[in-house]
Amino acid sequence: MNRVLVVVPTYDERDNLEPVLARLHAALPDAHALVVDDASPDGTGELAERLAAADPRVHVLRRPAKQGLGPAYVAGFRWARARGYPVLVEMDADGSHHPEQLPALLAALDGGADLVLGSRYVPGGRVEDWPAHRLLLSRAGNVWTRWSLRLPLADATGGFRAVRGELVDRLPFDEVASQGYCFQVDWAWRAVRAGARVVEVPITFTERARGRSKMTPSIVGEALVRVTAWGLQDRLADRLPGRVRRPVPGRVRDGGRSSAVR
Repeated sequence: MNRVLVVVPTYDERDNLEPVLARLHAALPDAHALVVDDASPDGTGELAERLAAADPRVHVLRRPAKQGLGPAYVAGFRWARARGYPVLVEMDADGSHHPEQLPALLAALDGGADLVLGSRYVPGGRVEDWPAHRLLLSRAGNVWTRWSLRLPLADATGGFRAVRGELVDRLPFDEVASQGYCFQVDWAWRAVRAGARVVEVPITFTERARGRSKMTPSIVGEALVRVTAWGLQDRLADRLPGRVRRPVPGRVRDGGRSSAVR
């Protein structure tokens, strides 16, 4: 377990960071955490440095400006692989992801998955304390993503994930242009297309108790435009002479889990 690195991007999460890391280490005492801070003006980076100085399980990567969620994760993945961590985890800093559910994600990796998605929308998953319009937007976004990209995942937009380092090394993250939450769709789609075994495990997602959501209309707009464009490009490519369309992975359900398989 001490070879598991949890990557936690932060921007103005000073009030949430310490409680989230405490919950993480209560659930997984030997896991390490990497806080990737984008020059938070509220002092999150300075707090992370103090926590790291007091706890060798906590590491900090500070970046000079706010560059977006996608680049923060890519930077964190590179940092982790350069230091030989074989298992990487994505987790939000705002408490919406429950660190206590991480053992279930890691167990799915032990069972043979390459990428495990914490899913709100498979049987057993749920969302707590979200307003109705946010839940509707999230569900509609996943339906559109699933149809546009022919992606057999119930929750491709979620950001609570565990992945084998070998898969990270295989995927072309330099080509992932998404700055916001669309990054999650982008690389899940790439993983499925690369033949990775992707498994969804049910989780409970809870609205943040402190601070402000980073979701903005521009982030939603980016996701809609990019997913639509990717889907159109993929379908047009299928019409090219000589193109042999790769089979769309099937979906298998087992005990509330959903797997993309080839």
